[in-house]
Amino acid sequence: MDNSQEAMVTLRGTDQVLRELGTSGTADSLVELTNITKNEDVSVYELHIEDHTVAGLLYTEAGNRVTLLATSVFPEFRGKGLAGKLLGGVLDMLRTEGRTVTLTCPFATAFVHSHPDYADVVDPSFPGNVHSRRHGRH
Repeated sequence: MDNSQEAMVTLRGTDQVLRELGTSGTADSLVELTNITKNEDVSVYELHIEDHTVAGLLYTEAGNRVTLLATSVFPEFRGKGLAGKLLGGVLDMLRTEGRTVTLTCPFATAFVHSHPDYADVVDPSFPGNVHSRRHGRH
C-alpha cells in the first residue's frame, strides 16, 4: 500500500460492520474502475479505484488456507460498499484457486453470514469465528 497506510481505518465494531453491509450498492457504479490485487510483500489484498488504493484486507497463508485478519477502508472512501466489494472479490478469487479461508476479521465474518453463497469457501476444519454471533451481543 502507499505511504498513507496509517490513515486507514480498520472496521472492527459490529455497528460499523452492519452499516457497511447495509450500504446501498454504490460500489456497483465503480465496477469498471476497480480491481483487486494481492500485495504479497505486506500480505494485503488491495482494492484499487483507478490508480488509488482505497481498501485492504490483511491475510496470512498456511498451505492452501488463507486467514482473513482485518479489513480496512481509507476514510474518504467509507460508506460506499467497497469493503464488501473487496471481500466478495477476494472470496471469489480464492474459490477459483481452490483455496479455503479462516475468518478472524469481524467484517469478513459478518459478510459471510450475510452472503451464505460464500460458505463453501470457509475451511470446515478451521472456520475461525464464522459461528460467532452476527450482532456481537452476548
